[in-house]
Amino acid sequence: MADEKTFQCTVITPERQVLDCRAAFAAIPAHDGEIGIMSHRAPLMCELGIGVMRVESEGVTRRFFVDGGFAQVVHNRLAILTEQAVPSDEVDVDEAKQALQDAKAMTGTTSEALDERRKAIARASARIKAAGS
Repeated sequence: MADEKTFQCTVITPERQVLDCRAAFAAIPAHDGEIGIMSHRAPLMCELGIGVMRVESEGVTRRFFVDGGFAQVVHNRLAILTEQAVPSDEVDVDEAKQALQDAKAMTGTTSEALDERRKAIARASARIKAAGS
């Protein structure tokens, strides 16, 4: 029987299942702020934003860059469906720092261009944060 203080945590992208484990805690980047998840949480469905997801499992905290998607908590299970989920040890920090510089240098005055710049900065910053830099 599963530990009563844990829940099943699964992270899936279009390419692969990134994570499937029992977790004691998870913090997810919802579109409007961070949400903490513990065992037996009330049901939840939310849109994810761009950010860092933390999962505590067996005394170890793992970090992932997450790029939007959806999260659902039901029956003591957290399911994350996202376009990208990159474990912190797979983040290329130099590449992320270059992407941040490139994003900050983006120009344009239309609302679409400004929104794209904001998202590019958020993605690069979250990758750097996920890597712990």
